[in-house]
Amino acid sequence: MSPADVSAADVRTRLRTALAATTARLGEAGVPSPSADARRLLSAAARTDRPLVLLDELPDDFEDGLEALVARRAEREPLQLILGRAPFRHLELEVRPGVFIPRPETELAVDLLREHAIGELRTVVDLCSGSGALGAAVLDEYPDARVLAVEIDEAAAELTAVNLDAAGPGRGQVLHGDLMTELPELAAARPVDAVLSNPPYIPPEAIPRDPEVIAHDPHRALFGGGEDGLEVPRAVLAWAARLLRPGGVLVMEHADVQGPAARDAALAQGGFEQVMTLPDLTGRDRFLLARRTPGESPAEDERLSR
Repeated sequence: MSPADVSAADVRTRLRTALAATTARLGEAGVPSPSADARRLLSAAARTDRPLVLLDELPDDFEDGLEALVARRAEREPLQLILGRAPFRHLELEVRPGVFIPRPETELAVDLLREHAIGELRTVVDLCSGSGALGAAVLDEYPDARVLAVEIDEAAAELTAVNLDAAGPGRGQVLHGDLMTELPELAAARPVDAVLSNPPYIPPEAIPRDPEVIAHDPHRALFGGGEDGLEVPRAVLAWAARLLRPGGVLVMEHADVQGPAARDAALAQGGFEQVMTLPDLTGRDRFLLARRTPGESPAEDERLSR
């Protein structure tokens, strides 16, 4: 066996040992997907995007670097924060501490937009943008579209700008503002073709159990306000009714138990037709879809004029 073969065999042995030990350690720590996370951490420690089976050399500090990464994940720090990025549809988004981490289930909102939008999508508004995931996906998949993203948190608004610019340079704009107040710059954007939103919607008593969520996602991005968690979603509905052109579509994510309440809120707001609840890929009610009716805008929600 040549020295190169010996070296490659040694690398494979080190990787197998590290993968088995890391998977076991993460499993003992309660990580939901220990094997998948272990592979991602090994790749990060190896400083590669190549499949691990193709590697024939490793950095000198591979084991030390891996130990530092695994220790963080074993403490239930989200994998995305450890790696500094999160996959979302066709993109790798930048993520930062203190900003809501995009979830795979939210990706379906863009498919629903594609399925239900009528006419061209020239201007899309992303309300409660967080990391900018939805707006960035629109810019990536609709090369002629422009996105206006609105986010109340300054750090999240800054990250949204980064991810929008990476996905569609020059076609995204970020407004740092509170949907519960009057926002002249947002009002001036009307009419728009679509509104997407993954707002905070968790009721106050429904405390998330996962350490990754409750310890690392900002509470402002989780809890929607009011007894039912729908105070911020109702503001999204009010703005969507105000902004959308006739026939324009709203896609808003909500908790799987909030379908009826979200539909009722949309009907109470007025200005919408074809109001429906749509499931995620697991069959759980997850999205409100509503189309803007023809005619004049309904009376604005009084909260927007305070």
